[in-house]
Amino acid sequence: MRQFTTGDLNKQVGDVTDAASREPVVLTKHRKPRFVLMSYEHYERMRAGGDPRRAYRASEMPEEHKEFFAAEIDRLARGEGYDDEP
Repeated sequence: MRQFTTGDLNKQVGDVTDAASREPVVLTKHRKPRFVLMSYEHYERMRAGGDPRRAYRASEMPEEHKEFFAAEIDRLARGEGYDDEP
C-alpha cells in the first residue's frame, strides 16, 4: 500500500487520487498513519462484504494463515523463491 503525507495530498492531489483509484493509499500526518483514501467502488465492495481480503494483527491471525506464513518464511530463509518471482 502506497503512503503519502497529508502535505502531499495538498500539493499533489492528482498523483494521490490517481494512486487511490488503483488501490487504497495511507495518508500520514506527523509520520503516523491517519487516513486511508480509496476509490468509492473499492469502499462499496468492502462495505458489502464483496472483498474477501482482511487485515489481521499477528496475534489474531487464523491458524491456517499462521501455518502458510510460517511455511513461506521458512522457504525464503532456505533461499528458495527469490528467483522464481515475476
